[in-house]
Amino acid sequence: MSLLPEDLVQKIHDTTSQIVLVLNGGSRAVAELLEMPGGSKNLLEATVPYSEGALTAWLGSRPEQFCSSRTARAMAVVAFGRAIRYGAVEQQAAGVSCTAGLATDRPKRGPHRAHVAVQTACQTRHWLLELEKDARSRQEEEQIVNCMVLNAVAEACGITSRLELPLLEHERVEVQQVTAPPLWQDLFLGRVEVIKPLPTAPLSRGEVGGLHVPRVILSGAFHPLHVGHRRMAEIAQELLGLPTAMEISILNVDKPALDYLEIDCRLRQFSPEQEVWLTRATTFDDKSRLFPGATFVVGVDTLRRIVDPRYYGNDPNVMTQSLERIIGRDCRFLVFGRACGSSFIRLSDLDLPGVLRRVCNEVLPQKFREDVSSSVLRREWGQADVRH
Repeated sequence: MSLLPEDLVQKIHDTTSQIVLVLNGGSRAVAELLEMPGGSKNLLEATVPYSEGALTAWLGSRPEQFCSSRTARAMAVVAFGRAIRYGAVEQQAAGVSCTAGLATDRPKRGPHRAHVAVQTACQTRHWLLELEKDARSRQEEEQIVNCMVLNAVAEACGITSRLELPLLEHERVEVQQVTAPPLWQDLFLGRVEVIKPLPTAPLSRGEVGGLHVPRVILSGAFHPLHVGHRRMAEIAQELLGLPTAMEISILNVDKPALDYLEIDCRLRQFSPEQEVWLTRATTFDDKSRLFPGATFVVGVDTLRRIVDPRYYGNDPNVMTQSLERIIGRDCRFLVFGRACGSSFIRLSDLDLPGVLRRVCNEVLPQKFREDVSSSVLRREWGQADVRH
């Protein structure tokens, strides 16, 4: 006999898990959870950011795709953070999300699909279901997605029972998941500010939290890692005589933290020999505190953002104090030019405070010119595709 929604909901209510739901599809699941007594034990909050503006506000910035794996996972990360802020115990908290593109009252060019994600302290999990177009009514599609959401909540609660999905013969639910090692969990939960997942062998030089301090660092999202990044690292090593370490911050000023699937995806781009650090450092002020004495390898676009008043509440004194802290930690910048439209912008083209310019050295265009953009590559290579 098939499991009924009310049976699964009762199993959920019998756990101590505490959930925040954010749904752009499958919203009937909220009613299913609340129509049975005990819903307040598990459900801390349920939100339906249905418009593009509402979802952008939830995430903190406009996503490249509104219906994609990355967007669903980012929604779940925000939901997990809210569960923690509401007092949920880390190991009992979960963010569950859904973003879907289903049948509407107008012709739909793209596929009918649903992305459902769960974020917990130890795991990121994502489900993708693509439904055959014009095979069901909107209500029927919603009912399937509703079951997916309840199954995801059950997963978050550690329940093995699942609702059966009435799928056609060729329809399949695709699943991705990463269970994070303890170091990743510590970083994600804010217990530590920096870890070194690659390589695992200890190296010499100074120490930070028991780990060596790299002297040359290329910071970036590496979304994706491309030839420009590799050439910058090679040239920096050639000019400075030291290996270049890579640094990825899992936090961003205006975006959700990277989830475990995303961290895994970014790290897999690097060879096992490449030194890579993961941090929670959103600014170079933070990075200089973690890596005193380092030379940061940057493009002029990054250097321009370092002196953008918007990042300092439009207060020049705050910016000056931040720059003085960076310099006081004996940090420097090795600056690479970058194409901007039809122009090539160099260090000498920037209007920088004298205190910053004195610690900047330029790589001449004759040495480096790689006109490549990560955002363009994501569009061309499909890394912003709905499945990613």
